[in-house]
Amino acid sequence: MDFDVKHIAKLAMLQFTDEEAAEFEKEFASIVGMVENLPELESAGTLLDESDTMELREDTVTPSYPRDEMLKNAPHAVAGCIVVPKTVEQ
Repeated sequence: MDFDVKHIAKLAMLQFTDEEAAEFEKEFASIVGMVENLPELESAGTLLDESDTMELREDTVTPSYPRDEMLKNAPHAVAGCIVVPKTVEQ
């Protein structure tokens, strides 16, 4: 199976050298080969153990610090919210 590593890199906004691209292509082929060789599972039965009741824990809310206490550590806060730099460019 051939992979267009440069196209994948462009979609992921990554940059790397031709040598790195060749190495990634080998790794992708290795991963796909491993997945293709996984054994088939019989779908006749369920994979769940019926004797295990899987009792879940009770969710409890634990008190946290008051908002004004937390905002004391923030470098910049407006109207009770922490202001952070823009991280996504358009």
